[in-house]
Amino acid sequence: MIDAELDLTLHRVIRAPRERIWDAWTRPEQFAKWWTPAPTVTRVDRLEARPGGAIVTRLSDDGTTFVPHMDAVFLVAEPHHRLVFTNAVDSSWRPATPSPVPMTAEITLTEHNEGTEYDVIVRHGNPSDCARHSELGFIDGWGSVTAALAELVETEAAD
Repeated sequence: MIDAELDLTLHRVIRAPRERIWDAWTRPEQFAKWWTPAPTVTRVDRLEARPGGAIVTRLSDDGTTFVPHMDAVFLVAEPHHRLVFTNAVDSSWRPATPSPVPMTAEITLTEHNEGTEYDVIVRHGNPSDCARHSELGFIDGWGSVTAALAELVETEAAD
């Protein structure tokens, strides 16, 4: 269930099979290609798509100097269907206070006659964190990386 005061959402139909999208989410070499908007470069330190597995990334604006970006843990991993992760717990299973806001993200992949329905719900613990995430550009940020994800997997599907 969506709570308008606590949740941000994104919906898109991606013209590729769910398996390709799943691979782009769970294979480090693919994930690094789309996870942050260009020209930022992503380095994947850990990507363990299983309940309790880590997702740890660093980013660089110059391609040389990398800084921590995300240290999170997967809560759910249902192959080709659903991923849930949170940055409120780090990869060492310790409570975290991530910047800019703590969140839990759920990605759902559903069959669609044109490919895959791609749905994202990002849940926040309070309305101010949700509002801050929105003000920081949730739609533009998650929208642009989702577009990059779509371009990657749609290009692969056309090959």
